[in-house]
Amino acid sequence: MRNGGSESGCCCASLDQHQKVLSMFSRLHLLSFLLPLVIGICSPLSSFAESGVTDQKILLGQSAAFSGPAAQLGIQMNAGAKAYFDSVNEQGGVFGRRIEIIKADDKYEADLAAANTKRLIEKDDVFALFGYVGTPTSNAALPIFTQAGVPFFAPVTGAQSLREPLNREVFNIRASYFDETEHLVEKLANVGIKSIAVFYQNDAYGRAGLEGVQRALKKMNLELVEAATVERNSTDVAQAVAKILPKRPAAVLQISAYASSAAYIKEMRKAGYTGQFYNVSFVGSQALADALGKDGEGVVISQVVPFPWSSSSPVVGEYAKLMDKAGFKDVNFSSLEGFIAAKVFVEGLKRAGKDLTRAKLVKALESINNKNYNGGGFDINFSASNHSGSKFVDMTMITKDKKFLN
Repeated sequence: MRNGGSESGCCCASLDQHQKVLSMFSRLHLLSFLLPLVIGICSPLSSFAESGVTDQKILLGQSAAFSGPAAQLGIQMNAGAKAYFDSVNEQGGVFGRRIEIIKADDKYEADLAAANTKRLIEKDDVFALFGYVGTPTSNAALPIFTQAGVPFFAPVTGAQSLREPLNREVFNIRASYFDETEHLVEKLANVGIKSIAVFYQNDAYGRAGLEGVQRALKKMNLELVEAATVERNSTDVAQAVAKILPKRPAAVLQISAYASSAAYIKEMRKAGYTGQFYNVSFVGSQALADALGKDGEGVVISQVVPFPWSSSSPVVGEYAKLMDKAGFKDVNFSSLEGFIAAKVFVEGLKRAGKDLTRAKLVKALESINNKNYNGGGFDINFSASNHSGSKFVDMTMITKDKKFLN
């Protein structure tokens, strides 16, 4: 009986211990299942990789004109940016990550820009979009990258649609068209030129520039003499010449790309017009000078970056050195804009830290201002309520040998 009782007690004790062991293993199993979830909730940055970011690289997407009548705008913007990114990559990248750009040619057409943007985000899985060229193309991309929450950095456009209302994903490096046109109109009025006409591209870019001119004229109690249009990617300017020439304005402000602007200037000169031509920076300064040849002398262009041949600007010196190293002997305003944009973008990446996310990049970019960032002569002022980093506008004139005076 004692043996039986003893065996019974032993059996019960063993069963109790077995249940405890099973319970312990069950708790451990549950903990091993829940722990990664808890860590993921508390520390999302350490449990997944952001789109377009690996330990080795950061992938950017750029839709711009790389062919067609506006091709030099995209080609030069990309060249300047790549020169800076390549220099950073040679030094080990940003936290060990190389910066790469996927180029997509949109020929300066809105529908192609929209399709490129969708592909860059959904198929190529880029981290951010960089250096788009143009107002209609940027506007076409706007709802796509906004919905996807993808940063859109340094578009080559001064349109208000990329500035107001504030879009958390959009960061502008260049001054607005309102800034540029106001500067031009003020300069003209100050030297007694008050008879002004506008030749503009018949799209969002041209209309944005026209609105800027009208606003500036109104501030000075002046009226626009006449306005005429040209279609995007067209050089058919006959109707525009016929509309503006009879009014004989003292100056024509041009809000178009270089091919159509050059065509218009040449036809107006042939028709006997002796007034002055003024352009906003988007025209593509060097491309316009090259297209005009001997007809370019005296044509004025407002600029949103420093003079690329300046010896006093540190950022220009750095730009010239790295462009030469990259094999580009000729410097210009468009590639300098790309270079400056890349430089500021890299500063944002550095401030965002090693655990890079889009949200961290946005917050980091918003922290950049001229009190804590040395732009080498080009001030940038971002904040949580302002994503338009610069209001810098300067004036240049084309010389007879296709160069520029500042």
